[in-house]
Amino acid sequence: LNNQKIIMFELPKINEIEVEGLSQKRNSELLEKLRYIRIYNLFFLDKEKIKKLFDTFNDIESYTIKKKYPSSLKVEITEARPLAYIKQDDKIFILGSNQKLIENLNDKLEIPFIFGEFKLNEFFELKKEIEKSKFFYSDIKNFYSFKSGRWDLETSSGKLIKLPNNNIQDALNLCSKILADKNFKDKKIIDLRLKKKLIVNE
Repeated sequence: LNNQKIIMFELPKINEIEVEGLSQKRNSELLEKLRYIRIYNLFFLDKEKIKKLFDTFNDIESYTIKKKYPSSLKVEITEARPLAYIKQDDKIFILGSNQKLIENLNDKLEIPFIFGEFKLNEFFELKKEIEKSKFFYSDIKNFYSFKSGRWDLETSSGKLIKLPNNNIQDALNLCSKILADKNFKDKKIIDLRLKKKLIVNE
């Protein structure tokens, strides 16, 4: 402690931050907000403060911060995947895979629209059932949510599929077979709400 060289020693501050994973504009926005940490060194970063900053970016799914000693940081970001459009407070948002609403920047994406009121966890539970089934999420044009917790799906070919409240995976597997059957080619409504019963309408 009496050594003057140790007393005068100062850890180098962060002088370089690299951000990648989002669009060039969003990377720049995040980089600008991260500039405050240049006053720190790599050993004394406030992780909680950085986490709160990243949480303000709704289009971020996850991120990794790599320290490059002695004075550089590399931030690698995984962007949230756009899953569907949703209307809230008369404004259109994109629902991301991180379960956050992302401001729609007028990009026209090939994703379905969700109609009706629902809880986010209900939609993501439905999405899990779709992913476990033989039905393809990419074939869905619209989702319709009902207060009972039940969902209808409209396919890109214009067919309306009425799902039951339970055993959704089985219903979707059955629906996949029906849609592949030429005998049902011209049918517009496939009603799977009743257990062990199939109702098909023109």
